[in-house]
Amino acid sequence: MCWPIISMPYRSTRSSPATTPFPRRRSTPYRGAAPPASAAAMQFFSGSSLTSVAPESSPAPAAPPGTGTGSNAQVIYVFNRNGVCLLYREWHRPLRTLARNQDQKLMFGLLFSLRSFTAKIDPTSTEHANLGAPLLPGQGCSFHSFKTNTYKLNYMESPSGIKLILLTHPRTGDQRDALKHIYSLYVEYVVKNPLYAPGSPIKCDLFNKHLDQYVKTLI
Repeated sequence: MCWPIISMPYRSTRSSPATTPFPRRRSTPYRGAAPPASAAAMQFFSGSSLTSVAPESSPAPAAPPGTGTGSNAQVIYVFNRNGVCLLYREWHRPLRTLARNQDQKLMFGLLFSLRSFTAKIDPTSTEHANLGAPLLPGQGCSFHSFKTNTYKLNYMESPSGIKLILLTHPRTGDQRDALKHIYSLYVEYVVKNPLYAPGSPIKCDLFNKHLDQYVKTLI
């Protein structure tokens, strides 16, 4: 059985010989730029990772206003509720007096003692835990900062027990909004990262990038 051949009509701008009712279409190479959709598809299927694309698709949280000179932030620590240092990053620290491991243990011990002490001497509450007893996040009163003649320590603890400590110049103002913004960056680029294992050190380039950009505006 012979099947009929159905040909679509072809309209050509070039004149063809009369003896050729259906001229063959010459294939010419494509000399223009690749279409954006094809380029995007090729880039997606060529092995681009989820972690490098997904965080950039969402904008960074809006930062509170600031007009800092870029040198007010000195050091930041991020601890989890078990005392593990998830992040240590410094910008302006001219002198180190201790090894990094000892420095982190000393800082967490200082926070534990200060938080326990402030809750113990709270004059507005009649229920006081024993000095040195562990407190749940948000339990009792807590301190926000203290200042010396060379630095100011700013502190914030999240409901999940994440502790943020930011050392700044002693003349900087209240940094509670700044710490909240840094915590929002932590949630956006670290917690929401599907490849991040909770409790492991933070090694996220996007988080570090936005953190470095933001601390330059602190006043």
